[in-house]
Amino acid sequence: MLYTDNDLQTPFYIIDESLVKKNLEILKYVKDETGCKILLAQKAFSMFSMYPLLAKYLDGTTASGLFEAKLGHGYFKKENHIFSPAYQSHEFDEVASICSHIVFNSFAQLKKFRHRLKNNSVGVRVNPEASTQGKAIYDPCSEGSRLGVTIDNFDCSEPIDGIHFHTLCEQNSDALAVTLKAVEGKFSKYFKNIKWLNFGGGHHITREGYDLGLLISEIRRVKEKYNVEVILEPGEAVVLNAGFLVSSVLDIVRNGIDIAILDTSAACHMPDVLEVPYRPIVIGSAGQGVKKYSFRLGGPTCLAGDIIGDYSFDEKIVPGDKLVFCDMALYTMVKNNTFNGMNLPSIAVLSENREINLVKSFGYDDFKSRLS
Repeated sequence: MLYTDNDLQTPFYIIDESLVKKNLEILKYVKDETGCKILLAQKAFSMFSMYPLLAKYLDGTTASGLFEAKLGHGYFKKENHIFSPAYQSHEFDEVASICSHIVFNSFAQLKKFRHRLKNNSVGVRVNPEASTQGKAIYDPCSEGSRLGVTIDNFDCSEPIDGIHFHTLCEQNSDALAVTLKAVEGKFSKYFKNIKWLNFGGGHHITREGYDLGLLISEIRRVKEKYNVEVILEPGEAVVLNAGFLVSSVLDIVRNGIDIAILDTSAACHMPDVLEVPYRPIVIGSAGQGVKKYSFRLGGPTCLAGDIIGDYSFDEKIVPGDKLVFCDMALYTMVKNNTFNGMNLPSIAVLSENREINLVKSFGYDDFKSRLS
């Protein structure tokens, strides 16, 4: 299987540089065709050793808090945007000193911190109250959402440079078109006083079948109609399908079904498998019962629900075999944890000349440093 012919101790994440560049070329095409700016949403991918490569294609980073902002400022070294549902007073001066753009979630927060702004470009996030998805946990337009100012609460007396909205999650450009219609219908009367409009993230731009033409036409239309700079901040699209998690089979047990216990954990190393939930692709496998031998894949923690999913294979898997999980760059390293004292997977890069380079490994000190 791919990425298993090496001496790295499993589990480890591996990022394929050539696949990342393939995504970046698509994003560059959108930029070239529209003149928009595209930022890396660090909440999805914060592997800063790759920032020099990403910075060749993207315009900067966007952060959800001070620490991400410091990472973007220190390692990406381009535009540094931030949005937070609420800023902490003791952190704000540092935020203002390193962020080029600051987006507020309410006019109350803007008024509270305006006197502490420096030369920042300031915006407000709005809520167009137009849902385009069915996942409530990821829907900023769900009923009672705390994210974004609704039109009933918009304070036109406060001067701002830009308006930000973020409503999508792994969606195509048709959902953006629906969202834009709602945003324009409610907030376009304020566009004459702003310099930029941020379309947020959730755009699956690099996914096969994504309608690039519609995205490009919508960006062009908005830029021309309102004379504003358009900004996008995808996270997943930057590294979609470019990362893998390599794991070893530790044991096979049976309880009505064959169960493979791995050295990687859904709860610790790929938490979105449980949170979303979803079943990641494993190279060489299919759904349960499709191929000859079926197994349930589970982690080594004490959590009964630490189950990755049910899979089938052409041959029996046995202790010592390596399995490769796909699309493991996004929302893995940024979310993993050391529950049960589990070690964190190492991080490696597969270079364009197909050499595997270890970037970082972890150990007991990393576990201990999170405790007291």
